[in-house]
Amino acid sequence: GDCFPCPQDGCPMMGHYADRFPEKLKRVDQKYFLNTAADEPFATWRQKVFIKLSGVKKTKGDINLIFYDTQGNTKEYEIANGELSQDEVYTKYLDVEINPKNTTKIEFLWNKAIFSLLWSRLGAETVNIIHGADGHR
Repeated sequence: GDCFPCPQDGCPMMGHYADRFPEKLKRVDQKYFLNTAADEPFATWRQKVFIKLSGVKKTKGDINLIFYDTQGNTKEYEIANGELSQDEVYTKYLDVEINPKNTTKIEFLWNKAIFSLLWSRLGAETVNIIHGADGHR
């Protein structure tokens, strides 16, 4: 289920358009993965996220991304939690329920653990997102 990005000839389609991928139809015992959203229209867009942190060397908490679309909808996704380090690049595959073409803003959110130092600060040095279907950032 970690296929990313789509191959050069595109991600295979199911149902009515499956005949556009004749080579894939010849395979025997092929596995198919279908990720769906919880709400209508159930579509998701696979994206690969890379986040490099800045600020304190190490702290505890979680980092999330919030996606906003043109109609005012938002969806929040957890990228990492627990011990966070400025030296790491956090990578995660997301199946985002907001179409990348309609995304207006992506917000970085850090929640520190209640027992971490009160004066510690953490930010995102870089946030890179690659869309699975077309390879664009």
